[in-house]
Amino acid sequence: MQIIVLGSAAGGGFPQWNCLCPVCQLAWKGDKRVTPRTQSSLAISADGQHWLLLNASPDLRQQILATPQLQPRGAKRQSPISGVFVTNGDVDHLTGLLTLREQQSFSIYGSKATLAEVTGGNIFGVLNRDLVKFYAAELDETVDTGFGLRVTAFAVPGKVPLYLEKASVEIGAEGETTVGLEITDGDKTLFYIPGCAEVTPKLQERLRNADLLFFDGTTFTDDEMVALGLSTKTAWRMGHTAMAGEKGSLAQLSGINIGRKIFVHINNTNPVLIEDSPERAKAEAAGWEISYDGMEVSL
Repeated sequence: MQIIVLGSAAGGGFPQWNCLCPVCQLAWKGDKRVTPRTQSSLAISADGQHWLLLNASPDLRQQILATPQLQPRGAKRQSPISGVFVTNGDVDHLTGLLTLREQQSFSIYGSKATLAEVTGGNIFGVLNRDLVKFYAAELDETVDTGFGLRVTAFAVPGKVPLYLEKASVEIGAEGETTVGLEITDGDKTLFYIPGCAEVTPKLQERLRNADLLFFDGTTFTDDEMVALGLSTKTAWRMGHTAMAGEKGSLAQLSGINIGRKIFVHINNTNPVLIEDSPERAKAEAAGWEISYDGMEVSL
């Protein structure tokens, strides 16, 4: 399998357009210790010809321009993008679908709950239903894409998208609103989990012996954005697991045999974005890599 990190940042990208947090300030000043990043998405292929996108970032057009493997070749209207699998209904994961509206044939996969946000009578109606096929994936049932990749969606602790929140929000529920993906070409297996509120024993067991894991790296500490005065919400309240702390991913995913561990969906406030930061050193010492746009991995 060939994997390309199209975008490695969380919603808003890095630097975020309206942010002057300490990490974003470095980016705006052109500090060489930080590298700008677009919003989270991956591309995967088993044959180098057909590509499956994992989530469709608002920055998708920019990402295609930066990725020769995804650019048209052959016919006058053609794209190597054969499918998109969306892991939840977040704006940051769906908006890029609108970039793919120009009379192009491809498939969209997701849970019933997530596809309900796309197939209703809304702006996504610009996707031509004669060309774009929608496939509702049942949890824990394997979907054969038809181009060498088999994908199994499974529930992870999460929450509903921000625009669907009501006065009372359940955090950590496991259902169709937030899923992880297990992807195999019949030989190697990778997991993609860009949003996860908690690393549970069930999830630990599922990830054991994985060849590759891309995992939620939104914040370093749970109260990161609160401490910076940027939000009243902790990482947990936003539906994400912090890296550090007793319940953080560094601790909870240590001691589990995983071939390679890479953080994705990294928020602009997270100091691991600074190459020589103590936080980056701590993550790397724990066996983690920090993804960046254009990063390529082969399995």
